[in-house]
Amino acid sequence: MAREKIMEVRDLSISFKTTSGILNAIRGVDMDLYRGETVAIVGESGSGKSVTAKAMMGILASNAIVNSGSVKFTYDNKGVSKTVDILKMKKSDIRREINGQHIAMVFQDPMTSLDPTMTIGKQITESMIWHYKTPKKEAEEKAIELLSLVGITEPEKRIKNYPHQLSGGMRQRVVIAIAMACDPDLLICDEPTTALDVTIQARILELIKDIQYKKNISVIYITHDLGVVAKVADYVDVMYAGKLVEKGTIDEIFYEPHHPYTWGLLSAMPDLDTRDERLYTIPGSPPNMMKPIPGDAFAPRNQYALNIDNRLDPPMFKLTDTHYAATWLLDERAPKFDMPPEIAARIARMKKEENHDDQ
Repeated sequence: MAREKIMEVRDLSISFKTTSGILNAIRGVDMDLYRGETVAIVGESGSGKSVTAKAMMGILASNAIVNSGSVKFTYDNKGVSKTVDILKMKKSDIRREINGQHIAMVFQDPMTSLDPTMTIGKQITESMIWHYKTPKKEAEEKAIELLSLVGITEPEKRIKNYPHQLSGGMRQRVVIAIAMACDPDLLICDEPTTALDVTIQARILELIKDIQYKKNISVIYITHDLGVVAKVADYVDVMYAGKLVEKGTIDEIFYEPHHPYTWGLLSAMPDLDTRDERLYTIPGSPPNMMKPIPGDAFAPRNQYALNIDNRLDPPMFKLTDTHYAATWLLDERAPKFDMPPEIAARIARMKKEENHDDQ
């Protein structure tokens, strides 16, 4: 069956006006998303993950400058397929036509996205009544259904509760219920489990997967946690300093990574067999995005950097139809080398673990 593309991001470049000058947050991002699939955007804080997601939703801050690019979103509009460039739409049109209805977002801290003065029920029914003019009673029935779908017991009682009367895990479930209220085509999850403990985290991830399977929606996960990625993603986009540096299927990124930054992220993931007493950390710090970046932004932190990295930014080299990496190490003129032995050993352990889980 042919994959149906619902989101196409091309040459996205975004800066922000700040009191200290212009900050170049996104520097030419290309990304595709298909119906029913999950893409994880991973990278350190400040790599541009959340800004990319906000551009997709058309909710960029007022000090943002879109230098170039397009965010084309395709959705069903009363039985007719419609494609819009979100970056060219008015904010009022995005709110009326897209947000909530077709693209919804789950933020990392439910307390900042829930209104403390409104009952849970009112917050879930609000968008249904606003977008679809759903009668109040029908909207309340759907709210109870949604609370039940996200695993909240006694939903008839809970819709009368206020956010402060619920635990953190329950509040995050309510945020997901609000996001699902208008049956969106795309759910963007921005670090949705960071504030939760590990057992609740696993339940929330399972829940989102379950909803995705039942409703055939697309999901974008924004996270720095590769452990989360391993549980949920079909495809992974690795971001560094406002650019994609590697993208591929989950297996390609975890078992055949080619970018030294991806190696660093995988090395920093805790696993039970790591011999070192301390976890690996990528040396150095991300670059100052207010200054021009000559060559490859990762070069100062990359022990495998070549001379050319200090002068020229590498293009995306194609490894397979789905796997690309932006590193000069893949150029045919580059010296031949193997991935670091500690990464090879970790990948071997991950494969062994996966085979053990499958048995």
